[in-house]
Amino acid sequence: MDYIRFLRSKVGQEKVMLNFAGGIVFDEEGRILLQKRREQQAWGFPGGALELGESIVEAAQREIFEETGFHVTIERLSGVYSKYEEMYPNGDVAQPIVHFFVCRINGGQLTIDSDESLDITFFERDQMPELYSELHQTAWNDFLTELGPVFR
Repeated sequence: MDYIRFLRSKVGQEKVMLNFAGGIVFDEEGRILLQKRREQQAWGFPGGALELGESIVEAAQREIFEETGFHVTIERLSGVYSKYEEMYPNGDVAQPIVHFFVCRINGGQLTIDSDESLDITFFERDQMPELYSELHQTAWNDFLTELGPVFR
């Protein structure tokens, strides 16, 4: 079931809280995996919305696999971000609650889901592009400070 589509059928474009999970994903060389998102036409970390009955870890692993073709091992929680607002290109408004995990690739093969992604690329830590939202950029900055899990 597509929970967001179901929810939107009930509330339209009104502001709602939505739960997301994603990852700061590293390969064996320490490069970071980013997704150029079709909807925003910009770079961000792979991840997506939880479905009913799914844990945040299951959602992160499923979404990362669906968007990139890679299986990941969750190493630790990087942070939880809940104070942001996002307006989507279709006019929907949400307050996302995003759980970001630090992840390592443990299998799979690079695959681009053309419905959601324009590109999937690995970046060196010092060559990261600007990320599509304040939330993703803050998550990256928090990760770089190595504070441990942060809650915003």
